[in-house]
Amino acid sequence: MRSVLLAAAITAVAVTAFAAPKKAPLPAAAAPAKTIDPAAPGPADWRRPDPDDVLVIDTNKGRIVVEMLPEVAPKHVAQVRALAHEGFYDGLRFFRVIDKFMDQTGDPQNNGQGGSSKPNLPGEFTFRRGSDLPFVMAADQTVAEVGFIKSLPVMSQSMMLAAMTRDQKVTAWGLYCQGVMGMARDSTPDSANSQFFLMRYPYPSLDKNYTAWGRVIAGLEVVRDIKVGEPVADPQDRMDHVRLLADIPEASRPKIRVIDPKGPWFRAEIVRVRAAKGADFTACDIDIPSEVK
Repeated sequence: MRSVLLAAAITAVAVTAFAAPKKAPLPAAAAPAKTIDPAAPGPADWRRPDPDDVLVIDTNKGRIVVEMLPEVAPKHVAQVRALAHEGFYDGLRFFRVIDKFMDQTGDPQNNGQGGSSKPNLPGEFTFRRGSDLPFVMAADQTVAEVGFIKSLPVMSQSMMLAAMTRDQKVTAWGLYCQGVMGMARDSTPDSANSQFFLMRYPYPSLDKNYTAWGRVIAGLEVVRDIKVGEPVADPQDRMDHVRLLADIPEASRPKIRVIDPKGPWFRAEIVRVRAAKGADFTACDIDIPSEVK
């Protein structure tokens, strides 16, 4: 057992070593606003994600499709990609699942105390955003900007500050909305390894504290259907197969497309949702449709 897990041995109570923080109370949800259905997206509104950046997670409850974003967490995506390519995640269970919060998995010991043989990862809680990184703004808060990079909701410093930085970039970070994928770790920042969690619902207290490396683009209903428990009682739900889309033979590979945030439909959707939500608007209010065939 690695030294990063040593803290678990000095308490009589079982502690999840690689874990999202304990759940804190969330503010009461505002009543949903009545909205008008937007026009359907056209052909120019869709994009096909890179097969090397798509994770297909087949669970006993159904399929979950994840888009990984090496643009925001390159080391974490590379590690997850390598582990999936090796079949490391096949058969691992969801051992810690908290309703209205997240599903945790990715531990070969299925108890929160294990990891892979690969090195631990340095935290990538934030990243540097430059003008070359496609970013679609959803809200300009003067000193900060909220928007999307592909399927991931992101907040960053205002790009007006870029001219004052050495690399002409600003600091940005993923927002922990529903479906966002986070890397679990222990109390030290650079201790993530193989365990990850899938957000059932938004949880902003995780922002900038845990590495966000992707987002569920299909199968959020499966994420929310995983059996709840801390720890989960037997029988636990499991990941039967976790594969890169690129590793699935062409004949059986699912055909996936997702809404492009740079397209006109998505920009209109931002306007529509912001008008409906008013002062309560957050990036988590915007869904990104996808198709899996």
